[in-house]
Amino acid sequence: MGISVVACIVLSAILMLNAQQSNGALSAETQMLIEEANMSGPYLGLVIPNSFEMDPLLQSPNFTSSNLFVDFSGRRFRFGTIANKQVILVMTGLSMINAAITTQLLLSVFNIEGVVHYGIAAHANPSFNLADVVIPQYWSHSALWSWQRYGEGPQDELPLEANGDYTREFGYLNVANYTVNVTDGSSYDNSLNNIWFQPEEVFPIDGTPEERQHAFWVAVDPLYYEISQKLEELELERCLNATTCLPHTPKVARVQRGTSASIFLSNAAYRSFLHDKFNITPLDMESASVALICLQQRVPFIAIRSLSSSLSGDPNEASKFITIVSKNSVTAVVEFIKQLSLHQLRQKW
Repeated sequence: MGISVVACIVLSAILMLNAQQSNGALSAETQMLIEEANMSGPYLGLVIPNSFEMDPLLQSPNFTSSNLFVDFSGRRFRFGTIANKQVILVMTGLSMINAAITTQLLLSVFNIEGVVHYGIAAHANPSFNLADVVIPQYWSHSALWSWQRYGEGPQDELPLEANGDYTREFGYLNVANYTVNVTDGSSYDNSLNNIWFQPEEVFPIDGTPEERQHAFWVAVDPLYYEISQKLEELELERCLNATTCLPHTPKVARVQRGTSASIFLSNAAYRSFLHDKFNITPLDMESASVALICLQQRVPFIAIRSLSSSLSGDPNEASKFITIVSKNSVTAVVEFIKQLSLHQLRQKW
């Protein structure tokens, strides 16, 4: 083989390597850090929406940083311990897509025994108040829709329903039901018609590749949910200072259902609909994505959310007490990890 040919092959290999690295492939240094980290695993993965929710945990005396972090794909994976349990903290960023990408990266790259997702959330349940912490048993993604054409109703089959792509199983929102200023008692129609809620397609790792299954309600891990009952005894913060306090004492409670969508949901009518239709308590933009990825990867999962809005109170109250809301979610997460660690220690005995 001539020298010029060898040179061309080497040059081509270098160009391919550079292209791979520039397109997001892990560098040799990053791969080495990951391998070293995984030798010390497994870890409990803490998936957190943003820095406002992460910072109180980083500053908590309950978190001990190992000073190790691994950066790739625009994420920083921070290592440390809580209650003698090794943890990895990672921030997702806003929305369902970011949460799904981040969770999949976490599970694909690191040795993870389970995932705890926490943060703040809006809510739809009048039984709860600002700064309460709730732990749903089930999560759904409530913005995957089949939007029915005008003139068709609940009795009419949806497009592609016969092929199994869409379903009328989970019910619908009739936009006309929310028409205002109706004074003569007659019914009104609306060309926006009906929105039917749809399950996600999922492809579990223990299933046949490309053979889809469906999931609308995704259950958290049964053991994690059982352990979380102990959090209902927690005392949460109520006061910003000696003179500024919430009018109620925040509590931790397990609830039936939460839902997520890439929608900042301030609309009271739609919140009320979700509660009445599906018995929803927390509403956020990430938890269902984390739940769906963990379902497909068969990894234990739970989500803990502190309520950052009030259904009946002044919106300014939520802004005033947002620091307490964030701290309460961290308090609950730390206690959950302590209880999980104790449970696992007892199992070893």
